[in-house]
Amino acid sequence: MASQLVLAGPPECPERPFCLEGLTGTYGITFKDFKATDAGGPITIEALENGDAQVGLLFTSDPAIAAKGFVLLEDDKQLQLADNIIPVVREDVLAGNPVIEEALNGVIAKLSQAALTDLNKQVTVDGKAAAEVAAAWIAAEGLSFSGGSGSVTVGSTNFYEQEIIGEVFAQVLEGAGIDVERKFQLGAREVVFPALESGEIDILAEYAATALEYVNNKAGEASTDPAATSDKLRERLADKGLTALDFAAATDQNGFVVTKATADRYGLAKLSDLAKPAP
Repeated sequence: MASQLVLAGPPECPERPFCLEGLTGTYGITFKDFKATDAGGPITIEALENGDAQVGLLFTSDPAIAAKGFVLLEDDKQLQLADNIIPVVREDVLAGNPVIEEALNGVIAKLSQAALTDLNKQVTVDGKAAAEVAAAWIAAEGLSFSGGSGSVTVGSTNFYEQEIIGEVFAQVLEGAGIDVERKFQLGAREVVFPALESGEIDILAEYAATALEYVNNKAGEASTDPAATSDKLRERLADKGLTALDFAAATDQNGFVVTKATADRYGLAKLSDLAKPAP
């Protein structure tokens, strides 16, 4: 199938394991051609929309997927490292308030890929406030918890998606009876992880593989398996007084998308479909 299609992605794509090299090695996919565009940005989106390419590399939670109606092809052979959304929390906070783990894991259980992408779209494309979007999603999912007390601080890096998820965490915890302070847009991981360890913040929405490779100083322990990656992250966090809770189905990692018209024409839903013989 892919032999009839053009792939758009960053110039380094042909030599990268997450891109053409991995698609060939893991899936046996060979495209008709490769078009160098950008790293999941507007040039890739334009190439898809005008037909210069039929497959494009975007991040899996890119709001353009929802805004443009693109189809995210399932990575059914797990080519990409597991950057599933996962809460990182101070252990002493969990010990004093068990409902925090219940509530955050409740959010994570509902956070599908489509849900995360739509939350991002509503804030970054539609221009809605993160607080408004979070409240509507919490209500729609019926997320309600009780029995909490005291106070916690939810933080985020300077990435809009982490702030949106942080706002969801904050509102769910407030609904459970906990006073929540928000410290969003603190900076990079070099800022937020020391803030977690010191107790300046207590809760942070993270990405399993990226967080693991940060705390282990790029030891190469992250894998394509979200459960194994999350377990290793918990192991590496333990001596810092931190832990990671459940991981979500939602990810923010490299992904491959097609337009709905292309998906319908070729019967594409997952990456392995691209390896099927052309009709």
